[in-house]
Amino acid sequence: MNIQLYNITLHVMLTDTGDALLWGYENGFEIPGDRLRRLLFAWHEPSCYGTLLELRQAGELTVTVLPSEMVLSFFSEPNVMDIVEWEGGEAAAKAWFHAAPCMYRAAEAGRYVPSYRAFRSGKLEWTWDAEADELQDLDWDALESMDASGEELSGLRAAYSAAVSALHYANDLSVAELRREYPALFDRAPASAPLTEEEWLARLGWKPDTAPFRPALQLLEPDEEQDDWRLRLVLQDKSDNSALVPIRLMTDGQAYGVWASDWSPYIGERTQGWTARLREALPYASSGDELFSRPIGDEDAWRFLSVDSRQLLSEGWNVMLPGWWEAASKRKPRLRAHVSENAGGKTQESLFGLNALVDFDWRIAIGNMDLNEQQFAELLSRKERLIRFRGEWVYLDPALLEQIQRLMSSMNPEEGLSLQDVLQLHLLSEQDADAASSTSSRSSGGSKNGEPPEEDEARVQLEVELNAHLLALMRQLGKPSELEELPVPPGLRAELRSYQREGFTWLSFLRKFGLGACLADDMGLGKTVQFITYLLHHKPVSSAPALLICPTSVLGNWQKELARFAPELEVMLHYGKGRLSGDTLKDALKHTDVVLTSYTIALSDQETLQETVWSSLCLDEAQNIKNAQNKQSIAIRSIQAKHRVALTGTPIENRLSELWSIYDFLNPGYLGSQRGFQHRFSGPIEKHQDEEKTAQLRKLVKPFMLRRKKKDPAIQLDLPDKQETKVYINLTPEQGALYEQTVKDLMERVKQLEGMERKGAILSALTRLKQLCNHPVLLTKEDGLAAEMLQSAVAREAFISRSAKLERLIAMVGELRDEGDSCLIFTQYIGMGRMLSDILQAERGEPVLYLNGSTPKADRDHMNDTFQAEDGTGPGIFILSLKAGGVGLNLTAANHVFHFDRWWNPAVENQATDRAYRMGQKRNVQVHKFISFGTLEEKIDDMLESKMSLSENVISTSESWITEFTNEELHDLFALRQ
Repeated sequence: MNIQLYNITLHVMLTDTGDALLWGYENGFEIPGDRLRRLLFAWHEPSCYGTLLELRQAGELTVTVLPSEMVLSFFSEPNVMDIVEWEGGEAAAKAWFHAAPCMYRAAEAGRYVPSYRAFRSGKLEWTWDAEADELQDLDWDALESMDASGEELSGLRAAYSAAVSALHYANDLSVAELRREYPALFDRAPASAPLTEEEWLARLGWKPDTAPFRPALQLLEPDEEQDDWRLRLVLQDKSDNSALVPIRLMTDGQAYGVWASDWSPYIGERTQGWTARLREALPYASSGDELFSRPIGDEDAWRFLSVDSRQLLSEGWNVMLPGWWEAASKRKPRLRAHVSENAGGKTQESLFGLNALVDFDWRIAIGNMDLNEQQFAELLSRKERLIRFRGEWVYLDPALLEQIQRLMSSMNPEEGLSLQDVLQLHLLSEQDADAASSTSSRSSGGSKNGEPPEEDEARVQLEVELNAHLLALMRQLGKPSELEELPVPPGLRAELRSYQREGFTWLSFLRKFGLGACLADDMGLGKTVQFITYLLHHKPVSSAPALLICPTSVLGNWQKELARFAPELEVMLHYGKGRLSGDTLKDALKHTDVVLTSYTIALSDQETLQETVWSSLCLDEAQNIKNAQNKQSIAIRSIQAKHRVALTGTPIENRLSELWSIYDFLNPGYLGSQRGFQHRFSGPIEKHQDEEKTAQLRKLVKPFMLRRKKKDPAIQLDLPDKQETKVYINLTPEQGALYEQTVKDLMERVKQLEGMERKGAILSALTRLKQLCNHPVLLTKEDGLAAEMLQSAVAREAFISRSAKLERLIAMVGELRDEGDSCLIFTQYIGMGRMLSDILQAERGEPVLYLNGSTPKADRDHMNDTFQAEDGTGPGIFILSLKAGGVGLNLTAANHVFHFDRWWNPAVENQATDRAYRMGQKRNVQVHKFISFGTLEEKIDDMLESKMSLSENVISTSESWITEFTNEELHDLFALRQ
């Protein structure tokens, strides 16, 4: 095409990709590319006034390339028309300048359709709607001469498609939106051409299908008139869906049958496409010159039902299947272990522990049929997938049959089924049907090896059918409040509350069946007295004593509580330099009811402790074995006992693996291997908050854990109120400056570090920032300052004023002490604890107790007794390390609790608070949580507010996860908010 631009001749040609190639001559000489771009595109903003356009060498010519998405819009602008002068009146030039704005207006008006030609090649492109009014008077022959490729309008089609895509982008119409509205547009195109373009557009939903019928494939099942399966093609009248017109379709595309005359044009147009697709999709259904001329066998019928019909449906075909198929295809075989009638009876003494074996035989349910193992084997021997059995059609999925056979072969009825398997299968079968179908198989219900289950799309549902004895056992395990209460042993010197009698009865009930028990009542509800009652009740059962392992810090407390509540029990303390071993220990055990020892000694003396099969083994503060891989946990697991008990107020502090560790101690193997538990529960629950897995784990855990909370209505503790208050305190200017500098230094460091070095830097900075919120001296380490502070009131006042948090604490402690109240002050830093002790003692002129992890046991016991003095003469201020003072102490003399700095785990904080807020407390308890305003302490508090403890189905977490934050997330967490 040639255009005269004043004295310039412009040439335009379209490539097959829709780009326009432009070059020109002036007075017979080629115009340089740069100059041509400046002349033509000086006003064209989309190309940045021509600067973005590529210059390309084509032989001796230099051409300017106008991208396809700009072609139609560029030549539609009036700016082009204003500078063009016509010379010679070439048809192509006239056609082009007339066509470009018309086509662009059509694209803007939405007069386009998906390109069927491009779809067949696996692409998404657009073409014009042939019926668009804007395009009716275009000179298509003249336009065709512009195409460089020589193919029919390929360049123009590509330019039009690019213009439509550009308009989609400008109008925020994304591919995702197209995929949602027209999903079939993105399906893989078949190799053959089964549809006309009009049919394809109709099936997309882009255009209405004007045919008066819709084609459908019908599968006819064997009946009294025919013995075989058959396929046939029918036309369904759109005005009457019940009217079906069978047609015979020949392999050459001809159709025969009786139909309305106005259907003939559509049938003639479409049969070629039908024939091509159906021959390709269903090669087993044809022979000779006619499609579907022969019956099909069971194997082909199954293939059509399960595979081919789905594929044809996805392509837009209508498929008519037997009415029973939908229900049959969803009906999964159920494998049941039918427990024998005598299993679990009172006379069967072998039922003791989770490894006890139970006699059973197999039952297989398919639809409404209930088969025994022999009947099922006979059904399988027919080697058919579709079987008419007892008057109904049965669909036997080979994958599911293989699972059934594999499960049956892995569990031999002659060897019996373990009580562990029975329990897990029963508990998980109580899940809803959808959950049960994917979790109740042996592997996912808690296999003995605990490895991750296979992730099959469809899982066999393995159930257990219990007899009356085991049904009663399962019901009792699920409802401990309905157990028949045992009489309280006469030797108990205590009045048990109703929930405590229930707890003691529950422990004894589980002991009867050799099942480990976790008593996880809230702190202060009397786990100690419940276990002491249990010890008294079972004292005559065995000549071997009970072994109780607890933290060193509470050994003295257990000695006193045993002496107080059960003076008739003979107690041996296995601790210290003079502890017994060998024959001496064996002789002493003959006259002992309870042996007390610590976790540390249990590790060092594990060989000695392994020599005895203990009547019971109890772990107090059982979270001490939360790390299943450390030597202490491994040593304790190796100790033999007839019954295992765990006492803990926090069965999970940080991660689900801690729960696994406790349960693997109580009932080894019950929750599978640690790796299997991580795959099955920890990952889905902790990372994805999987509600179904949470419900499953809760069901498995519940029978062996008794957890009551103070707020439970049934507890009726009549405890006074507990009031929690957050005390927000601003940093001093010195603290603020040091805080910002610490954050700045950290952010510069983490950019340079990776791996463990980065994690170490983050945790170190975290500690510095938390200490800085307490007092800057914890960071600056000013030598000699402490002595100077204690000698001078002026120096002490200056020291205190450097921390607003310290100032506030001293003021509040002064007020409560003046009123005669006592307080506990918790901090996680030893340096801060010593500082508080020194300052408060100097300020108040009264004794202040301070306990941390290095405090000897004797001193710890003395501090506890002194503070709890019944005559009220004890010290009124007790400072405690959060971890060392948060367990094993009864400090109800205090009615104020201060958390001077915050811990990441609310369970640990609550456990510390419960030193004062527990049974025996007569006054209202006020809890004061100090928070430095605008710092990470405030952000930590926000996080704690937004989550509950794991026992309430959300996992609390330690601070190590912060090391996984990105640099931006770290800055958001640490940065000081003004």
